This record gives sequence, structure tokens and C-alpha cells, in this order.
Amino acid sequence: MPEQSETSIWLRPERSGRGPAPGFDRDRLAETGVELADAQGLAAVTMRAVARSLGSAPASLYRYVTTRDELIELMVDRVNAEISYEGIGGRAWLDDLLLLARQARGVCLRHPWLLDVFNGSVPVGPHTLGFLDRCLATLVDLPLSGRQKLEGVSVLMSLITSLVRAQLAQQEDAEEPPPWRRAQQLYLAHVAATGEQPHLAAALIDARPSKGSKSPDELFDRIVTRALRGLLA
Repeated sequence: MPEQSETSIWLRPERSGRGPAPGFDRDRLAETGVELADAQGLAAVTMRAVARSLGSAPASLYRYVTTRDELIELMVDRVNAEISYEGIGGRAWLDDLLLLARQARGVCLRHPWLLDVFNGSVPVGPHTLGFLDRCLATLVDLPLSGRQKLEGVSVLMSLITSLVRAQLAQQEDAEEPPPWRRAQQLYLAHVAATGEQPHLAAALIDARPSKGSKSPDELFDRIVTRALRGLLA
């Protein structure tokens, strides 16, 4: 297997397929990887699996990427190209940043495997950096340092992935609650009944879903808005 290149894939010229083997390009590799990840999860994306989907041998992929990590970089950048900037600009910074946060949330909901990618270092690419730049552009008039703005955007991205993860987990539990969830609920009910943690019990009772509970969209907007005001206002 080729060694990891010390030069970013984004700084290397794209190679074209030559010879009798089918010719691909980075975008087609990324598209195939995204399709596999959407259907089967990130673990299903291997060089062998992508090559098989393309009807080629794994060795042919190394003309375009040197490692699986580079393939995932291409995939992340491809899905970030789905972000629309229509309507961004001309509003208050909080309104524009919330619109961008909704866009990022939508990408994560459509491609849940991104949450596994974000458990490690976040890959960078043209569309990924473009999104971050637009987030920072919304803060250009705030009397904050560049470091403070970067910290705010970083916290925002972490919050988005956490909220998406929680939403997907709740949806999965609603469809088929796992046994451990029932056991957890029984234990929490026991703790509430004993009065051992009264403040926690009161908060859990107050947080129980009700007929007027907010939708995931409304909950996302409320939490993100409050967090951004606290961080950046």
C-alpha cells in the first residue's frame, strides 16, 4: 500500500486514469464512498468496497488517493457542497449564523456517518473551509478577537453534532427502544421516588415530553440561539 503523503490532497494535482483500467476522478470516488456510507455506515467504506462498487481493483484507487483517510476527506467535502448560502447576509449576525447552523445540521441528518468522522480530527477541504469562512463572516462586526470567533464557531459545530446525535438516538429509541433504555428509565424512576437526588428528579419531571413539546427543529433553534448569545454576544 502506498505510504501516506505529507502533502495535502488538496495541494496535489488530480491524476487521471490511464491504461486499460477504467478512468475515474476524485469526485466519482467521493460519490461512491458517500453512497456506501449513507447505506451501510462509515465502516463499510473501504478501498476494496469502493473499488468493487466502481468495478475496478483496489490498486486503481491509489492513483487518486493514498489512504482511506484521504477518501473520507473527499467524501466530507462533497457533502459539505450541499450547503446553500442563499439568504445569508444582510441580517443580524445571530440570524445568519443560525441559518448556517441549520444547513450544517441538515447535512449531518442526511449523512449520519459524519458524526463518526467528527469523533476524530475534522477533515478540511474547499467546501468545508468555505463554510467556516462564511460563519466567521457573520461575526465580522463583533468586537471580538479572531481567536474568540474561532472558539465560538468550534463550539457551535460541536453543539450541532451533539444535538443531531441526540435526535437520531431518540428517533431510534422511539422505533425500537433497546432493553437498556427501559432498565435506565426504571432506575431513574426509583431514584426519583426515593428522593435521593431531589434537584435531578425535579428537572427530569419538568423535562418530560408533553403535548406541547417543541419539535426537534424548534429545540435546535432554541438551544443554538442561547448558546451563541452566551458565547458571542
